[in-house]
Amino acid sequence: MPPNITKRRRSKAKGVGFTVMVVGASGTGRTTFVNTLCESEVLPHKDCDNPETAALETSLAIKPVNVDIEEDGLRINLTIVDTPGFGDNVNNDLAFQEIVNYLERQYDDILAEQSRIKRNPRFRDNRVHCLLYFIPPTGHYLREIDVELMQKLSHRVNVIPVIGRSDSLTLSELKAFKKRVMEDISHFDIPVYNFPYDVEEDDEDTIQENQELRSLLPFAIMGSEEEVEIDGEYVRARVYPWGVAIVDDPEHSDFSRLRGAILGTHLQDLKSLTEDVLYETYRTEKLSRTTGSYMEAR
Repeated sequence: MPPNITKRRRSKAKGVGFTVMVVGASGTGRTTFVNTLCESEVLPHKDCDNPETAALETSLAIKPVNVDIEEDGLRINLTIVDTPGFGDNVNNDLAFQEIVNYLERQYDDILAEQSRIKRNPRFRDNRVHCLLYFIPPTGHYLREIDVELMQKLSHRVNVIPVIGRSDSLTLSELKAFKKRVMEDISHFDIPVYNFPYDVEEDDEDTIQENQELRSLLPFAIMGSEEEVEIDGEYVRARVYPWGVAIVDDPEHSDFSRLRGAILGTHLQDLKSLTEDVLYETYRTEKLSRTTGSYMEAR
């Protein structure tokens, strides 16, 4: 995706709809992150108490959940699309295809609605505007499954790579891991959402903000559903023998920068890219295939 397709615009509308899909294998902190993001138990944690079923392969499930949140005075009708079961099997080809099918099904619904003579006033746009892909904190390189999935999905959705449970790595390990991940993304030519800006049209503040966000890729995030009292204030944090890791502290995690970007400063840009670029590309491909099939039939 070209880096200068659209400019970042801040959304000021009330009750704006926004959809985020979260994809990552079990143990990458996906569920805790979502619950931290929404400040409530939106997703249930996986039950691992039964040892007889713990090793069984589970098929992918795609589960949308709706929640209303507020970010900087903006009310957001947020839909979280969870994907439990992804990456847990030996062969994940079916899981890849199911996610692609889900994304394209939302585009098909929009295409069908736009083709109606009389539109449905209650129609709900369920297109996914942003996909957070959770990379396991191995400290090494991207796995084959990581590369393949992001390559497949980046043509249908804005993919933002994140390192889940980043507090399990030391600062030096995390810095080196981020560098290797971005080298892999460049080497395999994966068009992730890289906070685009135009040096000729955007103002200096916008350019600087996007440069800073781009430098954080992949976002190193952690979550916590528990609050800890520090200096008389309760903060979301994780307590370790060596100290406390605070979720919203930029020195400990990129969580606050990621939340502020996808639910604030870049929300409208992600929506615009989805509608004007990703959907229009799919729509053109779909209509071309349909026209081609019709001509062959004649």
